[in-house]
Amino acid sequence: MKAVRLLQPGHALVGESVPAPAPGPHEVLVRVRAAGICHSDAHYRAGVAPTRLPCTLGHEVSGVVEACGGLVTDFKAGDRVCLNYLVTCGECDYCRAGKEQFCVQGEMIGKHRDGGFAEFICVPARGVLALPAGISFEHGAVMMCSSATALHALNQARVARGDTVAVFGAGGLGMSAIQLALLRGASKVFAVDIHPRKLELARRFGATSVDARAGDPVAEIRRLTDGRGVDAALELIGLPATMAQAVRSLAIHGRAALAGLTGGQVSFSPYHDLLNREAEVIGVSDHLLPELQQLISFAEHGQLDLSAVVTQSVPLDAAAINRVLDDLEAFGGGVRTVVCPG
Repeated sequence: MKAVRLLQPGHALVGESVPAPAPGPHEVLVRVRAAGICHSDAHYRAGVAPTRLPCTLGHEVSGVVEACGGLVTDFKAGDRVCLNYLVTCGECDYCRAGKEQFCVQGEMIGKHRDGGFAEFICVPARGVLALPAGISFEHGAVMMCSSATALHALNQARVARGDTVAVFGAGGLGMSAIQLALLRGASKVFAVDIHPRKLELARRFGATSVDARAGDPVAEIRRLTDGRGVDAALELIGLPATMAQAVRSLAIHGRAALAGLTGGQVSFSPYHDLLNREAEVIGVSDHLLPELQQLISFAEHGQLDLSAVVTQSVPLDAAAINRVLDDLEAFGGGVRTVVCPG
């Protein structure tokens, strides 16, 4: 089968012909119909995060079941599905506690094992979710990471009805975060970005836009909140500067949930920005399986609109995927691109 793979960090992805996987007794073989290109893929290509090599990237995946292992009873050939990118044991203390992203044997598709930039992918059945007919493959794919990380960040930040929320980064994650924050009753959502197109889309989803090119976004958020700041700030970009801004934008008892990846150091004043406000900085790692199920329900009932989030599709071609990753590294103006193998 065709696959687009990372062979060496710091180098372009390469198209290869590799053997198609065969499902084990508890596994499902899926013909890939859509695989989102995430900013994390750019980090893996650059070597910011360690990755098994060689590796087929792509962790936002949806498709159609091609075949099932002999002990799989929940799915059959022809079923529409999307895939939890976390492959977990289900038995360790973390899995039993519902914190499966810290599974002691856990792997991530497209990072520790082959992912979805390929014609087929094989995964354990316990990580396969049914994709309703009313949700496109493209939307089903991006929900598995961008929407899932956004929802997990909101949960980690304990966003509740009446809260004010700042979303730093109005890309694929940010557009889901805006909608999901408003869905759970946030009184005001501020979308911070530098791209006019993204800010306009954020306004369409109900956010108040904050153009970081026009000045200090923290000062603007404080002006718009009469000096108070926000109850929760989500950092979805992965830059030390925006992480510091998220912390500095907090109100008393505010919570900053940091989901973006960076190898840099973040600088803020512990006394002024945290202690004096009893504020919190919270790490956001991946998502939980029940959150994926909740997102599918939201999308099925029209409460999560991803129609404007997927801004382009590309074929299963190394050059095309590398161009998208180049744009992501440059923090370009696109929202989400999906690979469609055809």
